[in-house]
Amino acid sequence: MSVASSRLETVKDHLKPTMSAHKSPITCHVLIASLGTPGQNIDVKIEKLDQSGAFATLSTSQTNSDGRCPTLLPEGYKAEKGIYRVTFETKAFFSKIGQECFYPYVQIVFELANPEQHYHIPLLISPYSYTTYRGS
Repeated sequence: MSVASSRLETVKDHLKPTMSAHKSPITCHVLIASLGTPGQNIDVKIEKLDQSGAFATLSTSQTNSDGRCPTLLPEGYKAEKGIYRVTFETKAFFSKIGQECFYPYVQIVFELANPEQHYHIPLLISPYSYTTYRGS
């Protein structure tokens, strides 16, 4: 197999749907900026602010080999307007690779204003910094 054919097969594999046809209305992607690699096997929790003012856990998950959580929300969950919080367990990840980190976890709180839209949360982390934005 030629190098070009091998690369094409790799790209095709990345484009294949996940085992589950379920497409979460909220997804995330973690990249380790200091290493230039995906954030693999990072524990992630998503919560929604309830009427009492407390966050209620909707689901826990873990990033895959590409640093993504394609099924962050439970299958069948219908997104609703509201305030959500996603927590990434960064200290556990950096400990596994033998690095100290300043932030034991990263919490991103955001408002889901339109349940018909897809909300993607990229997180770029290093042991002493992080950044995020609304992705597409």
